[in-house]
This record gives sequence, C-alpha cells and structure tokens, in this order.
Amino acid sequence: MNVPFFKYQGTGNDFILIDNRSLFFPKNDTKLIERLCDRRFGIGADGLILLESDKISDFKMVYYNSDGRESTLCGNGGRCIVAFANRLGVIGNQTTFLAVDGIHYAEVVSEGQISLQMHDVTELTFGSDYVFLNTGSPHHICLVDSVADVPVKELGREIRYSALYGAAGSNVNFVEPISDTEFAVRTYERGVEDETLSCGTGVTAAAIALNALGKTHSHTVTVHVPGGTLEVSYEPKENQYTRVFLKGPATFVFEGVVNIKTD
Repeated sequence: MNVPFFKYQGTGNDFILIDNRSLFFPKNDTKLIERLCDRRFGIGADGLILLESDKISDFKMVYYNSDGRESTLCGNGGRCIVAFANRLGVIGNQTTFLAVDGIHYAEVVSEGQISLQMHDVTELTFGSDYVFLNTGSPHHICLVDSVADVPVKELGREIRYSALYGAAGSNVNFVEPISDTEFAVRTYERGVEDETLSCGTGVTAAAIALNALGKTHSHTVTVHVPGGTLEVSYEPKENQYTRVFLKGPATFVFEGVVNIKTD
C-alpha cells in the first residue's frame, strides 16, 4: 500500500504527518509506526501524527512516539499538525482540535508560526531538587547551572526509569535560568528514549515551574532549546496557571510516498 506522508519539524522536533481522514492507515500496527520513525531503516522522526476527522472540532490529532506507541500530548507536534491542517485547507488561521488530553485552540500567527493553547495546570509537586507537573505530558524539572554540561541521555534515563515515577515514567527537563525572561532547556523524552532537539510540553512545564519557584516573574518567557527558540506565556491565578500558550515555528520539510506491507 502506498501511503502519502508529510514531514514537519518544530524547533528540530520532527514528525511524520499523515492525512487519515479516510481511516486507511493501520494505526494499531506498532511495529510499522516504529519502523517508519526509524532514522536508518525508515523515514525518520521523533514521532508520527495522524490527522483524522472529529465530530465536535475541526480535526483530531492522534500522536505516536517513535517507539510506535500512542502517547500523551506533544506540544511541538500539536503546532505542526495545525500547520499541516492549514496546508490541506482543513482549517483557516484559527482552529480547535481534539488531542488525547481534550480540545485545544490554536492560531496561525504568521507563516510558519503557530500559537497553541495548552490546558490549565492546577497541580505542581515540589521535591528537594525538582518540580513535577503535567502539561499534557508528565515532566520532571531540574534546575542546573549549565545545560551544556549535563549528560542528558544518561541522567535523564536514570530519572525516567527511577522508582519516583514507576512503570509509566516521566519526561525529564534540565533548565538553566539566563534572566528573568529567558532560559535554556534540554529534554530527555520517554518513548523516544533519548534527548530530542526540543519538547513543547517540556518547555511549557519548565516555564511554569520556574515561575512557581520564583526564578522568573514574567508571564511571557523565551526558551532556548537545541533546535531553536520557543515562547511560553501564562497567567498565574490562585495556585494554578491559566491561558497557557506555546508559540513557535512549525516548518514543512518535505513530502513523499512510502510503500508499506500490510498483512
């Protein structure tokens, strides 16, 4: 079977996007999705995203990590699928769509720049040397003096598989404050099981955690990741964070057709 696909990236976090409104794609084939995401034997990506029809919103986003398993929300992937839907003519410059954690609003701010509204954050857990919160995906936040010196894959994997988070695990973010409105982040992503060039839910979690810790007093922050720059804004209110937005690039890379074997 020939499958048309599109490749997008958001600050280096890259995805295979497939228009699955006709429900032709064998999305329960975990091994197939893993193979398509493989950087040596497949197309290569941090994840695969299906765009499907939805009865209550403009479209549905179904996201799989590169291990082939359906996963929690991906912020960079959310921005990329909005750009993809806009390219297909499914949406205009504003949209609401369904993801695994519910309905999201998003806007095409300018060509290649997407603003995605995340869900409110109502609970943060403070450990002796970390903050944990869920921004659509679970995130462990560590403050460090220099992100450049952190062995992200080794230390991130150790925390991800620690008894602290059990079998489900957590994404792990290392955060270096630069100023009141600017900081740097590197992320170990579960499901990819490696450092990625960017993690949208991770930088959102990092921004909120730093505000909760008093490391930033701004409600809009700039976040530098290995793949580029993102902007996070939020409104702190009575021990929760509302109107949380993740803004950044969602860039078309290439399109093609891949032939897959089905049983």
